[in-house]
Amino acid sequence: MLRHHLLSAYRNLKRNKTFSFINIGGLALGIAAFLFILQYIGIETGVNQFHENADRIYRVINVDKNGESWSELEPGFAARFVENFPEIEAASRKDNGITSGVVQNEENDLSFREADIHYVEGNFFEVFSFPILAGNASGLNEPNTVFISKSSALKYFGDSDPINQNLILHNQFGKTIYTVKGVYEDMSYNSDFDMDMAFSLETLKNEANLNGNGWANLNNLDSQFAQTILLLKSNTNVEQLEAKLTAYRESVSREDDGVSFKLQPLTEMHLGASLNDPLPTYGNIKYVYILGAIGLMILLIAWFNYVNLSTANSLKRSVEVGVRKAIGADQKSLLGQFLMQTALVNLIGFLVALVIIILCRPLFNEMIGKDLPLFAHLSPSVWLIGALALLLGTLISGVYAALVSTRFKTVETIKGLAKSGKSGSFLRKSLVVMQFGVSVALIFATVVIYSQLDYLRNKDLGVDAEQMLVIRGPAIYGDNFDSRRNAFLNELASQSMVEKYALSGAVPARFYNFRTNGFTHPGSKPDDKYNSYAFVCTEGEYFDTYGIPLKAGRTFTPEEVRVDWNSNSKVMINETALEYMGFESAQEAMLEGIQWDERHLDIIGVSADYHHLGLQSEIDPIIFYPQQYGQFFSVKLAKGDRKKQLASLGNLYRQYFPGNPFDYSFLEEDFAESLQAEQQYGLVFTTASVLAILIACLGLFGLTMYTVEARIKEIGVRKVLGASVASVVALLSKDFLILVVIALLLATPVTIYLMSNWLSDFPYAIEINGWMVAGVAILALMIAFITVSFQTLKGALMNPGTTLRNE
Repeated sequence: MLRHHLLSAYRNLKRNKTFSFINIGGLALGIAAFLFILQYIGIETGVNQFHENADRIYRVINVDKNGESWSELEPGFAARFVENFPEIEAASRKDNGITSGVVQNEENDLSFREADIHYVEGNFFEVFSFPILAGNASGLNEPNTVFISKSSALKYFGDSDPINQNLILHNQFGKTIYTVKGVYEDMSYNSDFDMDMAFSLETLKNEANLNGNGWANLNNLDSQFAQTILLLKSNTNVEQLEAKLTAYRESVSREDDGVSFKLQPLTEMHLGASLNDPLPTYGNIKYVYILGAIGLMILLIAWFNYVNLSTANSLKRSVEVGVRKAIGADQKSLLGQFLMQTALVNLIGFLVALVIIILCRPLFNEMIGKDLPLFAHLSPSVWLIGALALLLGTLISGVYAALVSTRFKTVETIKGLAKSGKSGSFLRKSLVVMQFGVSVALIFATVVIYSQLDYLRNKDLGVDAEQMLVIRGPAIYGDNFDSRRNAFLNELASQSMVEKYALSGAVPARFYNFRTNGFTHPGSKPDDKYNSYAFVCTEGEYFDTYGIPLKAGRTFTPEEVRVDWNSNSKVMINETALEYMGFESAQEAMLEGIQWDERHLDIIGVSADYHHLGLQSEIDPIIFYPQQYGQFFSVKLAKGDRKKQLASLGNLYRQYFPGNPFDYSFLEEDFAESLQAEQQYGLVFTTASVLAILIACLGLFGLTMYTVEARIKEIGVRKVLGASVASVVALLSKDFLILVVIALLLATPVTIYLMSNWLSDFPYAIEINGWMVAGVAILALMIAFITVSFQTLKGALMNPGTTLRNE
């Protein structure tokens, strides 16, 4: 019986090649999209879950009185927590970006600027379960030791054994020699802690290794630069511990800032606990939900196609069903036959989907910004959910199509009197509306996203980004560094290709030097001291180089930028900072100045506002602090041959700063890169829209073909009576286009609501207007009309003599 059902299913697929192609093609595309997205969701939900003690690891988070939260903590709390709270088994710290610099292997004459490197606690590889390939996890407990990733070992040491070999780190803490004590497997897509090198935090306990950076003292409770991770003992009451930690902070903190401690589970650190989770995360749970919804909708469209075409085709097979019933086939046997056909179609669709996945994996990885292996490890629950969704959808669509195909009465089917019925026609129309409704929604979302992206790209940022080259300052200083830096600047000034230049500790499109609070003046309100301000350390040329106009006052003089940090008494602010501080005017601010803890600072100038971090966030209140701090060289280039300009500047840079990599970027590209997440949204929605429309059009094409075949004699009669080709095409197309119009009417308001919510996340956003709605409507109708008219025109052009021959 099974062999018979399988053979019958195969013959039917072969006999109806067009319907089979449409069904299998639609299912393959839908299943491939669903499996791709299922894999992405599985990876995102599996991040940080592999650690042996994941359920007992928590990150300490600061939460202020306004609900704002951040993960940087004063480093001195870690040891105090372990000493005072028996619920804590261990504490492990990891810095947040202070390590970056140039790593050098003198023996191999190699040096690279490294960003993904961190100082970590000696017990880091004991608390976390990263695979150690060489060395012992306790090796970081000693100062001046480092663990490196497998890729870094190959990069710096080639095929030789890196254990007990030396690397030199040049950063703000000076030149420090580290001994490699371990090699670990590359941290990849399944971890938020993705670092190439882990330097022992024990090194900074020696004051001589701080290079005058007292703020980095590991016992201090003043500066926040490290994440603190706690390994709790089993059965610890987390909420009670949070309250204890907050009370302890209040007892030892010097500031009454209203900040409390929250414990964030490691398992929620990537995506959060829910859409409304206020704690900082590395991923975006909203993106995961959106992708999941898109994958499911595309899969539903594919199944709708199958149900639609199978039920439409049921009339063609009604005679076959009647004959089978007449010769003794029962309902169970017929259901088995049609379910076998469903299973065969889905199996072939699944196999074709696997081929699509293999071929399109690089494109998918580029689209989501992750380098996922072909079949990345997924948790059993994710596979189970995906398998159940595929199985359930296959069964429902298959059983329904089988029931429709076998419900006709024997006598009626043999006589050719079987009719589809109003319920079957209504279902097919409803499914077409749903298919095109989803397609319209995705097209509309794509239009809105790209319009918002275009707005963000072209809105005035308040800075001159054109031809602006940003060069990373040297980390390897060597002898006579100050004189070599001044000579380099003099050379820059003499270059015809250089119009302007400036030194600064921070530049637009990247973060600030740091953020801090505690600023007041005689007119301040009691809570003003809690307001957070961004700090930019810079020279006076910064404003002219970036085209940032002054609203009042002046910039820093060369003498002012050479004053020691703690001896300085001059600052500049932007317009937003002026407002935050509560000054009525720039003149009042420059007359009164501000108080920062025990220091009085004179405000010598107020700059115009500009978008330092791009348009995804509001303009921050900024305090500009005078320092000859050469972390970045900003060079305004004249128009010319960019390759030659870069080659010339690179040679000049290496001449004065030997051993330092010539690392650079253009400001326009940096701002464009800051829109990467939105660009990924756009690419995902574009791809989803194309897939949805393609699958929906396949179904519409099949239904149109069925309709033309079913009404072929009617078409012949109308043509004999004088109907034109255009009128026949209009008659046959009208019903389908009405369905698309209904889909537009239903999907448009829902999509406007959803996309308005998405736009509300941006401080600077477009408005959804009537032209967008009209454009999407016209595009959807054109796609539907082209799809339908191909078959209707074919039917209208047929010779009526041929169609009426059998009448």
